[in-house]
Amino acid sequence: MEQKIVKVGLVGYGIVGTGVARILSENADEITARTGLMIELACVVDKDTTSPREFDLPEGLLTDDLNVLLDDDSIDIALELVGGTTVAKDIQSKLLRSGKDVVTANKALLAERGLELFAEALDANRCIAFEASCCGGIPIVSAFRTGLAANKINGFYGIFNGTCNYILSNMTYNGSQFAEVLKEAQAKGFAEADPTLDVNGGDTAHKLVILGGLAFNCTLSMDDVYIEGIENVDIVDIRSALEMGYILKLLAIGEKDAGGRISLRVHPAFVSEDNPLARVDGPFNAVSVFGNAVGNAVFYGRGAGMMATASAVVADIIEIALGNSRRVFETMAMATETGRTVQIKPIDEVDSRFYVRIMANDQAGVFAKYGQVLGRHDISISGAMQHEWAGPDNTVPVVITTHPTRQKNMTAALKEIEQLDIVSGQPICIRIIDIPEDTE
Repeated sequence: MEQKIVKVGLVGYGIVGTGVARILSENADEITARTGLMIELACVVDKDTTSPREFDLPEGLLTDDLNVLLDDDSIDIALELVGGTTVAKDIQSKLLRSGKDVVTANKALLAERGLELFAEALDANRCIAFEASCCGGIPIVSAFRTGLAANKINGFYGIFNGTCNYILSNMTYNGSQFAEVLKEAQAKGFAEADPTLDVNGGDTAHKLVILGGLAFNCTLSMDDVYIEGIENVDIVDIRSALEMGYILKLLAIGEKDAGGRISLRVHPAFVSEDNPLARVDGPFNAVSVFGNAVGNAVFYGRGAGMMATASAVVADIIEIALGNSRRVFETMAMATETGRTVQIKPIDEVDSRFYVRIMANDQAGVFAKYGQVLGRHDISISGAMQHEWAGPDNTVPVVITTHPTRQKNMTAALKEIEQLDIVSGQPICIRIIDIPEDTE
């Protein structure tokens, strides 16, 4: 096999950048044997050139001057691993203008300003590859771009954030409280010092915008996504639903209805304990995709971390060097302003089953009043449960699950229930997602 030397520049020598350098060094022979490519890390740019890293670079490779990379015409591929949406945007723009294809793991930048960058790349006759932006080492971007290209994607359901999944898994199986597990996740490196973007659903939404655009062949924005986080999840509801056969996950959902409208949402959801996504624990990610030809395809793996994410970055380097990424990028609808747009389905019009818990006064007639309100809003009860233990002010938890109903109906019912004299505090409402089964 004829060998081709490919020189690569890296901007951002942090955790993932260190992993990339390690893979390119330790797996060089394997990469060459598989692809015929000899990938050489020719320049590394970082504002910190003195702190020790887990992988030592050759002398003279590390610099704090971006122009060293920009001015090196022998480097055709550059990696942006800085993060954020301001400095990173400027860096990517400069890399593209200097004639370099770009590899990035920056989901926030792509979700919020991707259309600008994609246009710049097309104008410069370059491409942007972003496998590492979604779900770490899981090759879900390439799956949507090429592996599932023969399909009409009807929907996909994903666990995209390892921090939230770690927290919810520990709350479910260890009975720990949210704050306690969050501290543990931070100590183990599964959560950031400031975990806000993880636990409020923002990180998951960024990935949903990217994957939704690929899945449904359209341009999307963060404004198209309904977002709820896990900050207010209570162990009481996790335990109650577990008794009913449900596991709580923070889900990213992309669905297309019969009329072609797209629903994009991120929120806590109960899924059946028999569903494969219910068994995705700890910091792992998974995506369950439904195509009209392939049926159900499930992707599972490490959703973050040095080596998993670096693996995806190097995969993009290889795809660009082989000439595959440029061809796919130029035909990608989400990369152009003329990309086919779709109608977004408002959350109020989405049908779902619901888990609802109220803290009710321990008196006769509670279920009757509860049921009357739901009935007035065309909501049918599918199950009910009440424990004997008493809560604050001599209240007891009353839990019901519903048959599918429209979100706006449930919202109106909850407002009315909250005003009942039998109820203490606000009702708790969590969606139950019945993920389709591949029955063929």
